[in-house]
Amino acid sequence: MKLHLDKSDQYNTIARYDATHVMVGTTRHESSVIVMPNRIEPDWHQGGFATLDEAAFEHLAGLGCEILILGTGMKQRFPHPSLMKSLMAARIGLEVMDLGSACRTYNILVAEHRTVAAALLFDPV
Repeated sequence: MKLHLDKSDQYNTIARYDATHVMVGTTRHESSVIVMPNRIEPDWHQGGFATLDEAAFEHLAGLGCEILILGTGMKQRFPHPSLMKSLMAARIGLEVMDLGSACRTYNILVAEHRTVAAALLFDPV
């Protein structure tokens, strides 16, 4: 799905997505990626949703954002509550969404100048 293109090059926004990739600006990402307004972390997690562990969430807790959006592929799936301890300790709000909702919500929050990160996972092909 193509999203509305933000003409501003000031921040990273998601231009398009599908089950296998996202386009951040003109760069295509086909594996897990963290998108933040001022930086991108490709390949932040090896494996899919089922392999998320405490180490992955500890990394996410260190991003310095106020809101973390976890995009879990084409289906919304919730991580086990015990994995979220590091996010709660860092006082980071977590929203779990399917990939499309995560991309759209991230763009809206960036436009509002919020300190947000989108950690996006893709469904295995």
